[in-house]
Amino acid sequence: MAADGRRSDRQGRTRWEEEVTRALGKAPPAGRVPLLSEPPSDPDRYYLDHLGFPGAFPYTRGIQPTMYRGRLWTFRQYSGFGSAEATNRRFHYLLAGGQTGLSVAFDLPTQTGYDSDHERARGEVGRCGVPVATLDDMRTLFRGIPLDRATVSMTINATAPILLALLVATAEENGVPRARLGGTVQNDILKEYVARGTYIFPPGPSMRLTVDLIEFATREMPQWNYISVSGYHMREAGATAVQEVAFTLANAVAYVEAATARGLAPDEMLPRLSFFFSSDSNFLEEIAKFRAARRLWASLARERLGARSARAMQLRFHTQTAGSSLTAQQPELNVIRTTLEALAAVLGGTQSLHTNALDEAIGLPTESSARLALRTQQIIAEESGVPRTVDPVGGSYTIEALTDRIEAEAREYLDRIEALGGPLAAAERGFYASEIAREAYRVARAREAGTEHVVGVNVHQEGNPSFTLFPAEGRGKVRGQRIRRIDETRQITRVRRWRRERDARAVEAALDELVRTTERGANVMSATLAAVRAGATLGEISDRWRAIFGEQPPSRSF
Repeated sequence: MAADGRRSDRQGRTRWEEEVTRALGKAPPAGRVPLLSEPPSDPDRYYLDHLGFPGAFPYTRGIQPTMYRGRLWTFRQYSGFGSAEATNRRFHYLLAGGQTGLSVAFDLPTQTGYDSDHERARGEVGRCGVPVATLDDMRTLFRGIPLDRATVSMTINATAPILLALLVATAEENGVPRARLGGTVQNDILKEYVARGTYIFPPGPSMRLTVDLIEFATREMPQWNYISVSGYHMREAGATAVQEVAFTLANAVAYVEAATARGLAPDEMLPRLSFFFSSDSNFLEEIAKFRAARRLWASLARERLGARSARAMQLRFHTQTAGSSLTAQQPELNVIRTTLEALAAVLGGTQSLHTNALDEAIGLPTESSARLALRTQQIIAEESGVPRTVDPVGGSYTIEALTDRIEAEAREYLDRIEALGGPLAAAERGFYASEIAREAYRVARAREAGTEHVVGVNVHQEGNPSFTLFPAEGRGKVRGQRIRRIDETRQITRVRRWRRERDARAVEAALDELVRTTERGANVMSATLAAVRAGATLGEISDRWRAIFGEQPPSRSF
């Protein structure tokens, strides 16, 4: 009977392929998403080995048994612009609108270790994020925010130890001990050498500072996620879904192994390691990507890193919809793109989500567009019905086939990275960058040729608005948010006033102690915290480390 069934299946497949060939004029095409998927040969064994139940190894179906029936994902909107005062107002606005977590964007000077009045900061202060150079800036940024209740995510890497110290100092001034602070600091320096470029120091010293923060937070901040290993920026640079998974997990392994060498046990540190992924435009592939990443990480954590507890094997991740998918042409269509990408993240089981605003291809989001982006998540959560079922797409032949493919191809990449000497060596040799660039070039050529469609850009262009960056209100126009030069001038004045009014001798003493701590190889976090409390600025601390570590030139192969 079984043999007859298999023969019938083969005959059915042959007939279907003949029909497809007649209809399409060729054999079924190969692609990122299969034309048709079929059930596994042994469904029961497949379920036990590859899927299992939600909340159980290998976590393909989610890290919690109840998933969103027990608790919805955290609603976040990434925000930071102009000044600490303006960003604080936006935070209060978003919290009042139902946001449940704060995500802070810092400007380029803050990310690269320069105070707002430095000559290299000119023209960039407050442009792509909030400027934070002093303890006073951090106090202003979080004024009136209940730091013991609202979780905070900070997208900062090279200067992560300084920003975390500023946040801890601010919280403790307001009676919130560091042990009660909840949130995440990105602290993922390796991907800066691959995709973003906001590194300061050479890779070795940068990794040392990253692990210092991991060690400090593991021991003293039990509710804090000390790193968010990021595939998002690599995806934005052009990486495929497979590359995003493989390169992100490879970097995570490197961080864990470095921290383990410092004396941290995997089961002690892994429960506070988190990830950050993009949700891109290929709806089915993105759902499968999140499931494959969970399953692959569970295997790596147990088999390679020595994790034993369930929490240590669970991949927890934040998701942001794809900024690279947004278009300035017909920007209202970005609402649809973002909705589909957000839904893919939810169907994939994310723990936290940021939805991009429709005007982000033009400028920083306005209040109204940020609210609409937040409402997009709330509609999915409260009206779609999707959160009522755990892993509603599980068992789909196509989803499971895609999940298997992404995991298998990501494993192949991990093997290649290991053969090159590990993630840091692979980055130094330009492996990541060349792989991503090849894919970015392929996509660009396909869109130029019109074989890959982007609605409003290379197809269906009728109705595209012609607008200036900051137009007057009018039909078909999109108003972007404008950062004024006066905001930069005011921030420079604030920083200079801070320096004049602080205790200069106390600052120098604290910076001298930071230098001694750094040079003897001790963990820098306590000395950094003492320095910011004494009044040292972000740029002054960064300059001390520049003098010790040197700077990484951009002309290297990264």
